[in-house]
Amino acid sequence: RSSDLSSASWCIASQSASQTALQVALDYACGYGGADCQAIQAGGNCYYPNTVHDHASYAFNSYYQKNPIPNSCNFGGTAVPTSTDPSK
Repeated sequence: RSSDLSSASWCIASQSASQTALQVALDYACGYGGADCQAIQAGGNCYYPNTVHDHASYAFNSYYQKNPIPNSCNFGGTAVPTSTDPSK
């Protein structure tokens, strides 16, 4: 039951998602999705590590926190819910 969304508090990028798929989902989350992506822009506090995976996780989680419903942590299969705080 680790995929039980009721116990998930965060949304992160899937390890199995391709860089391309993550970039598309990241652009969506930060654009149309309305996630707050200021911190992962160059110079922001969460810019490093500067990887598509880390930036996507940040953006997915920002979006998920604003829209905490089960299907808001999907992004075309590139995102997964987790009960482990990803900021650690």
